[in-house]
Amino acid sequence: MASKLIVSPFTLVSYTFQCFQSTSWLWPVSNFGYFILRTVVNKTLMGPIVMKLVHQEKLEGDFRFKHMQIRVNVESAAFYRAGRVEHMRTDRRLQRLLQTYRELMSKELWLYIGINTFDYLGSILSYVVIAIPIFSGVYGELSPAELSILVSKNTFVCIYLISCFTQLSDLSTTLSDVAGYTHRIGQRRETLLDMSLKSQDCEILGESEWGLDKAPGYPAAEPEDTAFLLEWVSISAPWSDKPLIKDPSLQISEGQSLLITGNMGTDKTSLIRVLGSLWMSTRGSVQMLMVFGLHGVLFLPQKLFFTDGTLWEQVIYPLKEIYPDSGSTDDERLLRFLELAGLSSLVARTEGLDQQVDWNWYDMQRLSFARLFYLQLKYAVLDEATSALTEEGESELFHIGQQLGMTFISVGHRQSLEKFHSLVLKLCGGGRWELMRIKEE
Repeated sequence: MASKLIVSPFTLVSYTFQCFQSTSWLWPVSNFGYFILRTVVNKTLMGPIVMKLVHQEKLEGDFRFKHMQIRVNVESAAFYRAGRVEHMRTDRRLQRLLQTYRELMSKELWLYIGINTFDYLGSILSYVVIAIPIFSGVYGELSPAELSILVSKNTFVCIYLISCFTQLSDLSTTLSDVAGYTHRIGQRRETLLDMSLKSQDCEILGESEWGLDKAPGYPAAEPEDTAFLLEWVSISAPWSDKPLIKDPSLQISEGQSLLITGNMGTDKTSLIRVLGSLWMSTRGSVQMLMVFGLHGVLFLPQKLFFTDGTLWEQVIYPLKEIYPDSGSTDDERLLRFLELAGLSSLVARTEGLDQQVDWNWYDMQRLSFARLFYLQLKYAVLDEATSALTEEGESELFHIGQQLGMTFISVGHRQSLEKFHSLVLKLCGGGRWELMRIKEE
């Protein structure tokens, strides 16, 4: 595009002068008038394309990010039973992107029609301008041979001049693309600068129920006080026959919190995957006797997963998407649980619970605990869900959970976790394990 813009002015001046010598003022004036008309029409057709292209680039980036987010966090999303939710969210983004593509193509179609129409009419105009002096008798004294030479010369000069204008006009398609990309990049630069300025003014953040008794259609909790029942379970990775845990039998009941420990390489997460039905046991049976979600069981995987959306959506995820008719939440109650999780200032940072934000909710372990508090769970399965917090912060969250009546099944290394659990399951490697009861002081 740059090379044509640099060379074209010199070419236009040269061939305009030659046209003036050959056809007097008629051809240069008509050609420039034709080019001005063509430019006005192309500009009118280009305007909507630029903004639509900016929108399409944003939606395409959002869709690619969503695809990457699910691919990277597939196991974490599975722990949340969020397959249906993320499918719905991703499909909505794809449909918006496809609709924008269709609208963009329809607008570009009219631009291409305009460009090709003016290209075709330009060649006709050149022959009309050349024909006018011939049929008006200006060259009546020339012989047929001389007239043929003159027509050939004038045709070459006129057609080459209009070709220069055509090349400039044809740049309108490329120019609309460049304008759209430039506008999008400018938006990103402005956003990054705005985020940089805000980060200097805001402190770095560290890391109730729906408003109804239960979500509509959601089954009531089982009356039993047992969440998980394991009978002679043996666990191996799906790609290996090597046993990770051999023949434990456990009954995890209300008030009997379990801490899973072990050295590196004992694959403590494998037991959590079996409890969450992501893996199947090679032998024995594993039963989850408590409902998933509200007033039941929720898993907090080692790799946290937060979807896109508002702060409100992060706290209640994923139940609101599955049950859209569950009514409005109690904002005061939600704010109270955010305060319990130590995230009161996050509401000010997001400018409200329902304000859409563009940043990623990475590694906010306190926010994942706000989910636990808000859903009023009976059981919380935690896979090193407080590893990024200090021991004081960890103890604070576990203590609040106990006050709210939660029973924990936790994977962790810190000895300070023992005071919040009744049993310790130590994995020793090679399928061996030890189950110990923690003495109350």
